[in-house]
Amino acid sequence: MDDTPDIASIAALLADPARATIAWTLIDGTRRPAGELAFAANISAQSASAHLAKLVDGGLLTADAQGRHRYFRIASREAAHLIEGLASFSMATRPKQPPPPALVRAMPPQFLQARTCYDHLAGEIAVQLLQTMLDKGWLAGSGQDYELTPTGRQQLAALGVSMESAPGSRRPFARCCVDLTQRRPHLSGALGAALLAMYVSEGWVLRAPRSRVVSITPKGHAAFARLLTPTSAGTDRRNYG
Repeated sequence: MDDTPDIASIAALLADPARATIAWTLIDGTRRPAGELAFAANISAQSASAHLAKLVDGGLLTADAQGRHRYFRIASREAAHLIEGLASFSMATRPKQPPPPALVRAMPPQFLQARTCYDHLAGEIAVQLLQTMLDKGWLAGSGQDYELTPTGRQQLAALGVSMESAPGSRRPFARCCVDLTQRRPHLSGALGAALLAMYVSEGWVLRAPRSRVVSITPKGHAAFARLLTPTSAGTDRRNYG
């Protein structure tokens, strides 16, 4: 039995520019009718119907019936991660950073501010947090991976995040992940996942079902504001909530 992942079939779904545009139009988690997606991809309604059927059959999109109309959305969190990951990779490998695509300007502010990317935080707030950790000397490194400094270990422990990379683990501990909308890095890897888990458990952010957008609570706004100040807010965990 061949257990090789069928990467080619999934890649073929997004190899067509019209289907890629349709998928990217829906990356903000919204539901949109076929006519609107046809307009976004600059194709006919008949052509859009065929492309949408392929995306649904391939598991990237799902269709919800509402009266006479069908509304399409990203089928799952995994599908959204795949689409955003491909887009992020394509942008990271370009020699020069182009202007943000027009569709980004149409995305909801909440999506641009804070959302999940795989199992870590992404968006404007995540980019600011990583830069602050580097500026304060919590993390060191300017390449793909970062190292946790003694200062960073102390500060993160005060926040309830005390961890090291597991011996023999193949997962990066703290890695640069180019943010899709900000075009600057946010933090991924085991540390990025641990931080998001802490944000949720502490009530700083709230996750929504069937969406990668997260809501920052009043408690979270206050805590992030302290973390993002140029000077250290101290190591007492109570200062953050």
